[in-house]
Amino acid sequence: MSPKRVLLHVGTPKTGTSYLQDVLFRNRDRLAGQGVLYPADRFDDHFLAALDLMRLPWGGLETEAVGAWDRLAERVRDWSGTAIISHEILATASRAQIKRALASLGHPDTEIHVVLSTRDLVRQVPAEWQENVKHRRTIRYRRFLQQIQNPERVDRIATWFWGVQEIPDILDRWGAALDPSRVHVVTVPKPGAPHNLLWERFAHTFGLDGLDLDLHAERSNPSLGVPETALIRRINKVANAELRPAAYRPLVRELLAHQTLSRRTDSPRLGMPPEARQWADDLSHAWVDELRRRGYDVVGDLDDLLPDPHPVEFRDPDRARPRAVNAAALDAIKALLLEGARLQQSEEELRAELRETQIALERSYMRPTYRMREKAVRSAQEKGWGRRLLSVYRRARGRSSREA
Repeated sequence: MSPKRVLLHVGTPKTGTSYLQDVLFRNRDRLAGQGVLYPADRFDDHFLAALDLMRLPWGGLETEAVGAWDRLAERVRDWSGTAIISHEILATASRAQIKRALASLGHPDTEIHVVLSTRDLVRQVPAEWQENVKHRRTIRYRRFLQQIQNPERVDRIATWFWGVQEIPDILDRWGAALDPSRVHVVTVPKPGAPHNLLWERFAHTFGLDGLDLDLHAERSNPSLGVPETALIRRINKVANAELRPAAYRPLVRELLAHQTLSRRTDSPRLGMPPEARQWADDLSHAWVDELRRRGYDVVGDLDDLLPDPHPVEFRDPDRARPRAVNAAALDAIKALLLEGARLQQSEEELRAELRETQIALERSYMRPTYRMREKAVRSAQEKGWGRRLLSVYRRARGRSSREA
């Protein structure tokens, strides 16, 4: 490894990024022992840093993120070996934000590499719509497709989609100040490839080959089938007005989507209708031709970015079969009932602990020694010298209240 090197992984979403970040975070101490820094004290540190760098609003988290990028960059500058930064929303950074990011990491004196993980557009388009749904959106799939295919890209959804998914443009922005040999394109293998192949490509790119790391996944961003995504969109329509964002993530996104509905693997997968698929296929071929000309370091095969010529039958999530949606809804209701029962039991246990604490406190008040202390304090408060003495005592104890 180079004595001083920064590997900046900037996306794209739905390319194994959650798994990669989970492995890096859980193994950060082991990596540090090998001269590799993953600067994070909590799992979402790099996410907060990305929000801060790009000044992105994100349900109130942006206030928590203030200063996060500068703190992360300082830790990287102070490290003498290899440092890794990873978050997929960095893909949408502007040129000015990228210039600031690179400078804060030591460019041009520091050897900086940009890594972009990529997947074919026919899989990315439905995955992005599903992510919109899991973030409280209610837009229909057909409407989503219309917006992202509009050449003017005037809608908020289209602006975000292309910001994080237009591979040549992302590489233009992030790689403009770097030699092409320091721009790495990691391709997600096609369906049916060995399960660990994507990790092997990541490990090779980040120089982690041969390191003994715990690769067990604790965090991931699993996909949903057609009826499950349709169900979440319908839940959003009826619950968004009353369910606070802070409650939505643990209840809907995590409990229902990730922990419950993602396990229904027999459901048909999201795909693209034939007319939109042809558009995505043509665009994918154009992108691959452009990437071949640019001479980036490709880890994998650029042909992985070309859609499968034999797609499965398209199932329209806007017209999902009622019986399939109902079956998914029953699983969701069961999960909510079990969670409600768990919370109820936890509340009962807390109430019992509180009652025991109250009883113990009341008993302590009845002890003769307590009554004697209380009488002495009240007597002192009635005298000037006593009040002054109590004031000195409380300041010494660091107390600001008048209670003894």
